[in-house]
Order: sequence, then structure tokens, then C-alpha cells
Amino acid sequence: MSVVIIGGNECMVRKYKDLCEEYNCRAKVFVKMISEMKNKIGSPDLIVLFTNTVSHKMARCALSEARGNSTVIVKSHSSSASALKGILDVYAT
Repeated sequence: MSVVIIGGNECMVRKYKDLCEEYNCRAKVFVKMISEMKNKIGSPDLIVLFTNTVSHKMARCALSEARGNSTVIVKSHSSSASALKGILDVYAT
């Protein structure tokens, strides 16, 4: 399963990726807006939006990329590891 995480804290990037690996998921994490982000998202199975730490521009970009696909989009106000774990418990099994 492929997961794209939009938002979150820079210091937690490694933790997010390690947590996804525990669930046998490949993860891409975007905590800052980068050029060409639209092309780098791809077509993941799951997009996690950490709404507290994501800009409106990043959220719109991610949602527009997922619109044509069968991608599941989950929004979480908290960007903690336990919030991501709860999401992966539901969607990555």
C-alpha cells in the first residue's frame, strides 16, 4: 500500500516513515510545499492530510491530484504519531 502524508512536523518525518513501514506501507512525506509537488504525489492508495500543519495551497494540490483516482483521503487535525497509527490501523489492514 502506498501512503502520501501531507503536512506534519519536519522532525517527525523519519517517525512517520518508520510507522508506515511497520504496516508494510511505502510512504512519501511532504511537510513543506515544494515545486513539482503535483507531479511527485503520484496515485497513492491513501492520502493523509494533517490539517493543523498544512497550508491551504498544499491541501488543494493534494486533493486535486486525488480527485480522479480511487485514493482514500483522511484528514486529521493532530499530526502526532499516534494519530497516524490510528489511521493506519483502520486503512492499512
